[in-house]
Amino acid sequence: APPGTMAADPVDEEIPKFEEVTDVASPAVDVPGATDETGAAPAVEGNDEVAELGGLGSWEPEYDLGKAQEAKAQGNSFFVACDWQRAADAYTEALMWAPPDAQERAVYHSNRAACLLKLEQFEPAVEDCSAALELDAGYVKALGRRAQAYEKLDKLTEAVADAKAIAELDATSRAAKTNVERLEKLEAEKLEREKEEMLGKLKDLGNMFLGNFGMSLDNFKATKDESTGSYNISYEPNGAA
Repeated sequence: APPGTMAADPVDEEIPKFEEVTDVASPAVDVPGATDETGAAPAVEGNDEVAELGGLGSWEPEYDLGKAQEAKAQGNSFFVACDWQRAADAYTEALMWAPPDAQERAVYHSNRAACLLKLEQFEPAVEDCSAALELDAGYVKALGRRAQAYEKLDKLTEAVADAKAIAELDATSRAAKTNVERLEKLEAEKLEREKEEMLGKLKDLGNMFLGNFGMSLDNFKATKDESTGSYNISYEPNGAA
């Protein structure tokens, strides 16, 4: 990879060859007791109150980690084929099938974030990476993708924090250290621009006030005392040189 950039990596540990895959249907939802043998809804019992329908209160959605992994594999194929949207949809299906406590969800979220970066949907990419990191705080790829998204959003302080976390987790990576240095430089330049803008606004405000007295900030000169580090302010009616 060119100096100053993070090396590109595959979506996750294994990306199978591309195979043409038709659209994957969403997981079916089976509501026990919703109908009887004739297909009719069960009668509602109770004194003018809505009764619980066929045990609906105890119903839980169907999860299947095997189907989640199949959807992820399809997403990998779409990603290799540069079909970012269909890849993202496949990873979304994987998340639908995966149990809430499954560690595999971290990979699905991070992989979908990779697609969202390609689609230039940076805020959702940050959200997916953060969800992955909640499941696996040391997930380097999720940190790297979130740093990329933060940089695109001009949130350089956050990007630097993620880049530093990567450098700590992979202390031998020169690319990680170089990326930290690059982002820190961009952050410093941004802070300098913001400082100059703030000082410009303060100067305009000061001149607006002093203008009532026929003066401006240009009439004041600040001289640094090298021995103490403090500044001496002097007034010069004809303007500071």
